Amino acid sequence: MSEPTAALDRVWRAEVGSMLGVLTRRLGDLDLAEDALQDAVGEALRHWPTDGVPEHPSGWLVTVAWRKALDRLRRDATGRAKAALLARTPPAGSTGDDRLALLFACCHPGLAEPAQVALTLNAVSGLSAEQIAAAYLVPTATMAQRLVRAKRQLRRAGVRFDLPPAEEYAARLRAVLAVVYLVFNEGYLASSAETPQRRDLAREALDLALQLVELMPREPEVAGLAALLELHEARAATRFDAAGRIVLLEQQDRRRWDAALIGAAVARLRRAAAPGTAGPYQLQAAIAAQHALAPSVDRTDWTAVRALYDRLDAVQPTPVVRLGRAVATRYTHGPAVALAEVDALGDRLTGYRLWHATRAELLRALGRDGEAVEATRRALALATNPAERELLARRLAA
Repeated sequence: MSEPTAALDRVWRAEVGSMLGVLTRRLGDLDLAEDALQDAVGEALRHWPTDGVPEHPSGWLVTVAWRKALDRLRRDATGRAKAALLARTPPAGSTGDDRLALLFACCHPGLAEPAQVALTLNAVSGLSAEQIAAAYLVPTATMAQRLVRAKRQLRRAGVRFDLPPAEEYAARLRAVLAVVYLVFNEGYLASSAETPQRRDLAREALDLALQLVELMPREPEVAGLAALLELHEARAATRFDAAGRIVLLEQQDRRRWDAALIGAAVARLRRAAAPGTAGPYQLQAAIAAQHALAPSVDRTDWTAVRALYDRLDAVQPTPVVRLGRAVATRYTHGPAVALAEVDALGDRLTGYRLWHATRAELLRALGRDGEAVEATRRALALATNPAERELLARRLAA
């Protein structure tokens, strides 16, 4: 990859949300902003190899996209007046508010929640329909149609791409938090077959979570999500070895975990605690804190972890939550009881790679090696992440 192409790839990965946010906020049209930004990328591919990479690549792209958008409006009879008005005030540099405005607009309550999440993953973080489909375990064509319909609905509703009034935050909060969480997950362990992780996405998600904390400092679930992402980010440096292979939790060098970030996350979680039922992000953060504070896997308070999963299951009763609880059950009640819990989820998770991988580990612990090999093969067939595939292949070869 040439340096201009590499530079374009870096700025796209790191700043697509900011660039699209500032353009959409000024143009008031997500489709137009996306098309103009794609035109600007084409111009960069043509000019940067000969002219060199500009000092401020994202600013260059936004400026060119702005001009392309105005050109498109001028070619449209109904858009000429708007183009003349917009041309008087070119967009200023992007801000965190631009990304948050785009985030909240895509999570408009007029859209169904799956469409809200999918659209924001696409617009704010630049994830493709294929990547989002992998996160939701649905066909790519289904996700592509969902994105098209969501954009059409926003356009028909005349949605403004500005931060909504504070009294409207609550109506969009669930979708907003889900988006940020899924962006982090895609960065933490990419669904793509091209790379094991995307640190840029994970950092972007954490940054968005912290901006949401500033925007809604008294919302416990916002603090819970921020703490959860901080706790995962704290051990990011130890999750892969120099060759890009996954390093399992029990093998990670805990001395290299970011103790300051763990401390900040735990303190944030404690401040967020309030009487009543904790939300799912607070409970997931509490589970992550148990792992982050334990000196080793064996010395983890697995009874507390399982109890937290019980509480999480009460507020978010999903098969994936119960799969996580089964992992804790292995340490509290043994692999046989854990396997029974895992097998009970088979009708709902048979297409989920981690169900097969978890089952394989429990079967191996029980000495049922032939069944463990078959379960590992099923997990490998479903896995797309290259590091996950390498780990599963290594287990098959052992």
